[in-house]
Amino acid sequence: DSLSSSLKTCYKYLNQTSRSFAAVIQALDGEMRHAVCIFYLVLRALDTLEDDMTISIERKVPLLHNFHSYLYEPDWRFTESQEKDRQVLEDFPTISLEFRNLAEKYQIVIVDVCRKMGFGMAEFLDKCVTSEREWDKVRVPVEHCRSFHVACTLFPYAYADLSVICLYVQTWSKYVKKLGDFAKPENIDLAVQCLNELITNTLHHIPDVITYLSRLRNQSIFNFCAIPQVMAIATLAACYNNQQVFKGVVKIRKGQAVTLMMDATNMPAVKAIIHQYMEEVGSVR
Repeated sequence: DSLSSSLKTCYKYLNQTSRSFAAVIQALDGEMRHAVCIFYLVLRALDTLEDDMTISIERKVPLLHNFHSYLYEPDWRFTESQEKDRQVLEDFPTISLEFRNLAEKYQIVIVDVCRKMGFGMAEFLDKCVTSEREWDKVRVPVEHCRSFHVACTLFPYAYADLSVICLYVQTWSKYVKKLGDFAKPENIDLAVQCLNELITNTLHHIPDVITYLSRLRNQSIFNFCAIPQVMAIATLAACYNNQQVFKGVVKIRKGQAVTLMMDATNMPAVKAIIHQYMEEVGSVR
């Protein structure tokens, strides 16, 4: 379909800032594709603002609190970020314009999620998440966006860094006295044990993933939701019991990723993929 110049710019930013979502977002059907593209860019802008350590906490807190309101301010932009994805803040007027062009049902969800995320980020800027109750305050409840259900799959990615922090705070102290101790070669076995516990905790969510995916009926939405999930599970299997996690970068192979994208198009195939990688984790000794 024909795109406005501002929407073309948004898709350009999507491809520049998303390493994994750009392809699956652009495979969505019409209206949903544009809505999720804008949703992703809004969350990317918010996350970029939160990540920028050159902004003082005193200044950052009100920015995070008010970020959802900037979607309705045509001229608002932030030009002082030093982050690599700063273009989504510097040209926020283009993104907010396309946000305002979305149907109201999408705008309501995006604003609600953005507000909750902004306040959650602000609360934990200068303190650690130390319990599941606090983590519940930080994350965005999925039930608040059932009318825009496909966007729920963005939440785990938008909060990937925070979830890792939360899990580590609750887990690493079982193995070492200081987090930095994991970097010491003599603690590599303890580091791997901690890693395995984190991954095992994450795998407990697989039944929820299967339940959610089984309820999707639109093929493009199913692909959009399923592909990141099977890639995540494959990556967890690659990381499990793997010392290389603490020595370098662990990724699934490009060919493996392509195969997953091609295969994860129906529920039986997704279940088979999940079973395959769970077998790999279970066979590790």
